[in-house]
Order: sequence, then structure tokens, then C-alpha cells
Amino acid sequence: MRIAVIGGSGHVGTFLIPRLVRAGHDVVVLTRGQSKPYLEDPAWDVVERVVVDRAEAEAAGTFGGLVAALDADAVVDMVCFTVGSALALVDSLRGRTGHLVHCGSIWMHGLSQRVPILEEDSLPPVGEYGVRKALIAKALQQETAAGGLITTSIHPGHISGPGWAPIGPLGNLDPEVWRILAAGLELSMPGLGTELMSHVHADDVAQLFELALANREAAAGHAFHATAATALTVRGFAAAAASWFGQEPRLRSVSWESFRSITPAEFADQSWQHLSRNHHVSIEKARRLLGYQPQHAPEDAARTGVDWMLANGLL
Repeated sequence: MRIAVIGGSGHVGTFLIPRLVRAGHDVVVLTRGQSKPYLEDPAWDVVERVVVDRAEAEAAGTFGGLVAALDADAVVDMVCFTVGSALALVDSLRGRTGHLVHCGSIWMHGLSQRVPILEEDSLPPVGEYGVRKALIAKALQQETAAGGLITTSIHPGHISGPGWAPIGPLGNLDPEVWRILAAGLELSMPGLGTELMSHVHADDVAQLFELALANREAAAGHAFHATAATALTVRGFAAAAASWFGQEPRLRSVSWESFRSITPAEFADQSWQHLSRNHHVSIEKARRLLGYQPQHAPEDAARTGVDWMLANGLL
């Protein structure tokens, strides 16, 4: 197939593009040309590149036509964040392209009530990002159900891998958390430490995108979760992370009010956004319909990011 990938040099694209090339596909990557894949791979040498600023092209009304003119059998959209942007692309691809695969987020779900969460569960999303991703997923399903463009949406959890910092045991990006655990010091955690996080290695997300592209009829009109098979509690994640440094975790439960008083506002808000959702999602649908088999446990996925940070002097 000829496959166009919008935003193909990011977390997932770093692994997806080489997968598609090795599978024998003709791959076109559309990027702003400002970033490189996180890992080098000779597969990139045969990839066609199109440099375009999506925001500028959409404002000019030319982006959808540019993508459609590539005559791709399938389009993967990794960087769509509004329903208007999604539907504009759909309008341009309808009748021109056989399959649109969109990257969403498990934040399409709101606060958990029963776990694991299914793709069809009705949990009103919270926050602008979650609301937007839920609207896009619904609009794409309606497009396919109405006999229009065949679409699929894939919803990753907390994507981890070499090249960027993973969401840490407190549900934030505070590097101090890793230093505390590495030194065997006491770590203050908000709540009881039983809140859940759904990490996933970027290559496992790429695997699911590849499977959706290879099984268009089975994937048509569906939303799929892309996470590891299990989720991590705050306590469990902290214990695993401490062990990487030969330490036992020393955890102290504090109220959210106390946590906010001792944590920079940016990181305290990140913790609330992740831990209040308390997400553990099911991947059974992706397993059953597409044969998805994640290869990385959530703690192993996170560790690849930490090892990269250590190797690059960021911790």
C-alpha cells in the first residue's frame, strides 16, 4: 500500500514508519521538518517526505487537498486535535483514500467508574483535550457508519520510550521524583497510592496502527485502546522505579492540599490530571479483532524512557 503519515517523526512514528517500510509499504511522511525521529533507522532512507505546516495549510484551506493529492491508499493522522480539523480532512479524503486511521487518547474517557474501561463505555470526558478527542472519535465513527470514508481511531495511554521523559510514579513529569526514588529518600504521594496509570511503549502503539492498516475491514468504524496489558498503581510504579536504583521505596501518603503546597504548580496539576482519571482500559477488543499483543509491561516501557534520560545526563 501507499501510506501517508501526518506527523510521522514523533513518539509513535519513530517506530511505525520503519514497521511500515519493512512490511513493504510505500510511505510518505508529512511533517513541519523541524524534528527528527527519536531513533535512527535505515528504513527512513526510502521514505518520501513532504514538508508542510498543518496549521498554516488548514488556515489557507489547502491541507486536505495536499494530502488527497498524494493518492495514498491509507492515511494515518497522528496530530489532529480538533473535530473541525478531522472533518475537514475527511471531506478531502472521501472517495480519494481507502482508510483514515486517527490517533486519539484514552482521555476520551472521563473519570473511571469500572475497570478495565471498554471503548464503548460512556464516561463523559473532562478537560479540553479529552473532550476534543472524544468528539473526534465519535465523528469518525459516525462518518463510517453513514457509509462514508472508512475510519479507525486508536487511543494510546501514556506513551513511553527512548527519547523523551515518561510520566512518572506520581503522574507527572517532575524529574525530582526520580532523584528521590534513586536516593532512597521519602516520597510524598497524594492520596493512597492506589490510583492507576496506563503506560504503553511507543512500539506497541505502532504495532496496533500497523495491524489496523493491515486489517481495514476488521478495523473499520472502530475505536481501539492502545496500552500495555496491565496498569500501574502509584505504589507499584514507585516500587518498581526504586528497584531500578537498588532502593526500597519510602512512601508517605499526604492530602492533595498538602501535595500542592510542596509541589510546583505545573507538576501538581499534571498529577491531578492523570491520577484523578484513574484509568485502566481494556485491550481485549484490539486483541480479538486485530490480534494486538503488546510486548512491553508498563513499568518496562517507562524504564526505557528513564534509561534514556540517564544516558543523556537529564537525571
